Amino acid sequence: MNFMPQGHSVDPVKLDKLAEVAVKVGLQLQKGQDLVITAPVVAIPLVRLITKHAYQAGAGLVNSFYSDEESTLARYQYGSDESFDRASGWLYDGMAKAYANNAARLAIAGDNPMLLSEQDPGKVSRANRANSTAYKPALEKISNFDINWNIVSYPNPSWAKLVFPNDPEAIAVAKLAKAIFAASRVDLDDPIAAWAEHNANLRKRSAWLNGQRFSALHFQGPGTDLTVGLADGHEWHGGASMAKNGITCNPNIPTEEVFTTPHALRVEGHVSSTKPLSHQGTLIDNIQVHFEGGRIVEAKATRGAEVLNKVLDTDEGARRLGEVALVPHSSPISASGILFYNTLFDENASCHIALGQCYSKCFLDGANLTQDQLKAQGGNSSLIHIDWMIGSDKVDIDGINPDGSRVPVMRKGEWA
Repeated sequence: MNFMPQGHSVDPVKLDKLAEVAVKVGLQLQKGQDLVITAPVVAIPLVRLITKHAYQAGAGLVNSFYSDEESTLARYQYGSDESFDRASGWLYDGMAKAYANNAARLAIAGDNPMLLSEQDPGKVSRANRANSTAYKPALEKISNFDINWNIVSYPNPSWAKLVFPNDPEAIAVAKLAKAIFAASRVDLDDPIAAWAEHNANLRKRSAWLNGQRFSALHFQGPGTDLTVGLADGHEWHGGASMAKNGITCNPNIPTEEVFTTPHALRVEGHVSSTKPLSHQGTLIDNIQVHFEGGRIVEAKATRGAEVLNKVLDTDEGARRLGEVALVPHSSPISASGILFYNTLFDENASCHIALGQCYSKCFLDGANLTQDQLKAQGGNSSLIHIDWMIGSDKVDIDGINPDGSRVPVMRKGEWA
């Protein structure tokens, strides 16, 4: 079977540049380092190019694992009921072992965000929980930044048709490819230099916020009056970061955010989402939640409310925050006006918060803190980490100092 870019609607030169950026900027793959790739089967053209660039960079072994939408749906249509409480733990154990041996991790995003929208939400929830539990040993190596890792995207036709429903498939794929290439900076003459400049700008933002040492952020806008306490000894990050294995990588391509860890017990008030959240095949729209003592005590949504509430019941940490991120409303992804139905892109159009697991790297000396120390400083622990958007051109953000005084951080969605 020959997997060609759909109708030649994906520019092969830019696709090759994306593969090169994934290896040289996203991962900064080292000589002799193994690489684990996961991807939808339709993304084989990109996997092949990444594999080529990885071996050219001196990779040890490159191993790819594929998902297939038809096979996933077959499980929901024909699988036994008890199978939804199981996951392939042996596979994730193997991945965790690879990461423990310093393999790099690359995920290609591109699955149809609405794939499971017609399936039984109970089965989807059970499968997600089983998967999250089995994946945790491998995910911890990634979320704790033990290794260099990266996510890039491929314009899967089913995803493209969701983003551009009024276009024929080939045109929708071409449009989505163009948007991915622009957001990933591979439509420029020298993407690698462009990423170096962009990373420097994000570093400046992080440095300013780290210099302020705010104790909390206050978000105010339509349907939002939220105070997010920041973890003790929190540290802001953005763009490229050094993993514990000493390799500097860009985990997310694209990225426009600077982010840190909230205090799991110090979030108060209410907040409304400003974009829909696409989660595991369900669109959750117009989310409204109320926090008390850091915990969501009330949650509503005009669409997908049942799935949202199942997510919140995943475990104790699922109702608390693990991340807060600042993104200007004028970011290139926001300016594109495209709703991607994909968190990797949509979170870079807007300020956002994440339910669930925190990142240990967002603490001063986080690499050397134990789980108990992270918790004592306000870090949250959970099987999930789900970002959703709360920023817009109508949202103001103040930094609150320990003495209660305020510093403008954003006004009408732009850096103040």
